[in-house]
Amino acid sequence: MAFHRRISITAVLALAASVATTGAAVAATAAPLPASARAGVVASATPAAAFQGSLPAPTGRFAAGEDVVHLTDWRRPDPWVPSAGPRQLTVSMFYPAVAGTGTQAPYMTLAEAAGFIQYRVPAGTGITAQELSDVTTHAYDGARAVHGKYPLIVLSPGFENPRTTLTSLATELASHGYVVALVGHTYEDSGETLANGQTPSCAICDGSSPTAPSPDQITASRAKDVSFVIDQLTHGNCAWRLSELIDKHSVGMAGHSIGGAATVDTMLSDPRVLAGANLDGTFFPVPAAGRITRPYLMMSHGLQDPTWIQTYANLGGYKRWLDVVGSNHATFTDIPILAQEVGLPAPSPIDPLRGATITREYVTAFFDQSLKGIHQPLLDGPTPGNPDVLFED
Repeated sequence: MAFHRRISITAVLALAASVATTGAAVAATAAPLPASARAGVVASATPAAAFQGSLPAPTGRFAAGEDVVHLTDWRRPDPWVPSAGPRQLTVSMFYPAVAGTGTQAPYMTLAEAAGFIQYRVPAGTGITAQELSDVTTHAYDGARAVHGKYPLIVLSPGFENPRTTLTSLATELASHGYVVALVGHTYEDSGETLANGQTPSCAICDGSSPTAPSPDQITASRAKDVSFVIDQLTHGNCAWRLSELIDKHSVGMAGHSIGGAATVDTMLSDPRVLAGANLDGTFFPVPAAGRITRPYLMMSHGLQDPTWIQTYANLGGYKRWLDVVGSNHATFTDIPILAQEVGLPAPSPIDPLRGATITREYVTAFFDQSLKGIHQPLLDGPTPGNPDVLFED
């Protein structure tokens, strides 16, 4: 699939620009978005008196705690803005927590929300940065951790999408007994607030630039980001106050769009990642036959991307390819839920909460089976309760 295929926005809040029209597409850099698409202009948007967004509550037996950590890779210059110095990353850490402890975590910082609105939200919605920051996340700052050892899952968002667009999935995994590192890939989205308080916007989103990186370069860079994060969380003088919660011998990775594609580069270069999941991302590159023999999950939105067909054939270990009927590229993120709450018409047949439920249930089941060794009948084949989840051969 050509990298220039773009995401079109029809009636979804451009909280990360995501209604895919031609495959499990990554938001591309090889061609500029039309102004109407990049701005997220939606003619039918109706200004709301006040936006009070809320993500679905997690379903596991634990509450979800959240910390935000700032990491600097002093050995690696920033790949996109070398003048900025060493690579800096902002990472949201979610973990199993005791219910009723901590304070409710914001969805975004005010600066992240302001950048998001400027870069993504269509005119006329009336949403403010404070309202977006205050979206109910069901994660709690400073919550008391539940003692134990838990597998680590690293999450990587789609291109141009800030890390927060995978918050619902992150809290769900934490509630089921995982530590989750949700990585913000600096200069690749509408803004991640760094340790110095700055919130730089995307430096590589202008596809018309002759210096725009290729998708393979982006996935390779993300693999380095992820391996660095794993290093910082599991080695020596750890960068996170609760690092003792992590079972460093049980690590998985999942991502949306190009974040999903980056799981391949990461698994090829880092044997610590024992299982991977790609949520609707075109593969850049397609792994060679037999290179990946660890468990792998693919979830798509209905179109036959040639890179998926080839990748699935080349996977050598346990594998599942699930296609979600009526979904679109954004289904696997928080975006459709928030768009619906803003009052925008649904861009796809599937209900946003149903899409979130499917994503959370199947991703959790996959990691329960792959990292915890707990057999999950949900993954054995189609079930009467999930007629909208098709198993591809």
